[in-house]
Amino acid sequence: MAAAAGGAARGRGVTSFQRKAAAGSRLAAVVGTRPSVRHGQLLLSSGLPSLDCVLGGGVAVGTLLLIEEDKYGLYSNLLFKYFLAEGVVCGHHLFVASAKDHPDNILKELPAPLLDDTHRNELGEEATAVKSEDFQDSMKIAWRYQNLPKIEASPTTSTKFGHYYDVSKTMSPELSQSTKWHSFYLPEELSSQPKTKTCNMNSAYARLLHSIQRIIYQEGFDGSDPQKKQKTILRIGIQSLGSMLWGDDICSNDTPEDIHSLTKFLYVLRGLLRKSLSACIITVPAHLIQVLEYLQMLSVWILDALTAWKNKAIMERVTNLSDTVVGLESFIGSERETNPLYKDYHGLVHVHQIPRLNSLICDVSDTKDLAFRLKRKLFTIERLHLPPDLSDTVSRASKQDLAESAKLLSSGCGAMAIGKKHLDF
Repeated sequence: MAAAAGGAARGRGVTSFQRKAAAGSRLAAVVGTRPSVRHGQLLLSSGLPSLDCVLGGGVAVGTLLLIEEDKYGLYSNLLFKYFLAEGVVCGHHLFVASAKDHPDNILKELPAPLLDDTHRNELGEEATAVKSEDFQDSMKIAWRYQNLPKIEASPTTSTKFGHYYDVSKTMSPELSQSTKWHSFYLPEELSSQPKTKTCNMNSAYARLLHSIQRIIYQEGFDGSDPQKKQKTILRIGIQSLGSMLWGDDICSNDTPEDIHSLTKFLYVLRGLLRKSLSACIITVPAHLIQVLEYLQMLSVWILDALTAWKNKAIMERVTNLSDTVVGLESFIGSERETNPLYKDYHGLVHVHQIPRLNSLICDVSDTKDLAFRLKRKLFTIERLHLPPDLSDTVSRASKQDLAESAKLLSSGCGAMAIGKKHLDF
């Protein structure tokens, strides 16, 4: 019987072992996306190929990417614009929400894409410089880094998933206006209608949630109601959520129910994302929330210790209610800014959480020690390479700093990094 079936299949010009690709073809039909080869989830690019590599291939559709802002919000704002710029290039719909900068101004400041080889040549000198630096690093790099996977940081000849952008130029108005987008500017929303509360949630979050829900249902992004027209993705960007500009005061004792507004908003938002063709990026001033959280604990500890235990660890709950959490630690204003060991970088990247999609384990990168740097035109995420002990760039006075810094590295350090002595290469 099996032989007869195989013969019949060969007679029709196909093999008897044929993979069913119906589901894959449906996923690939969405422009600017690709299915993951590991868990089959539909992925879209964050706008930064090196960040896509760190996140296991990209941002999964239906998930929430949370960016913990750096101290001054400079670099987190770049990632926010990268995400939106990628949506413009791919023809996705955008929803931009902010309580600080007007969404119109945010769209005008998106970085210019490099769409073809002609535009890529504009980065020729800088890309050559990056490759030259990589070659020099490979000559003096520690042996424990050499076998780590390469994180793509410079433009290649062609790419079908994810694009590169020139941060020294802004996107042309013709390109940015060609996409369909929706805006939510909190001062305008609050002035248009009277202030209301919904489900013990402050007015700003309630209005924002209502706007997102309305667009998902009316524009055809609801997964339970398939789109009649060509499928596309809704990219949602929310800037500086949890700040005082959103009316979120975690130290407020007058309205204690507002303390949980942020977590309630994230809980409902994730439910909307899960059943829709959408993805969301949110920047959160984690350093400010942690300071306010600490002040709240001190003040309430004096008055009522029980309330302090109830309302602490807000950032932990925010992390648990997000899918992917990436933190940016800038060197501006810190001791590392003048430390010669970190002179090639502008900050560190901390991947706090990656979602478990269709699997019991998360799709984590093999590289744990990550840093970022901003050149004249490129913003890249790279492996953190400390200079070797015998390098000319490291003075003898920095030996102790090198040993202490090497001890902080989580995965790339060998057994020699455990001791108090400096590394011996």
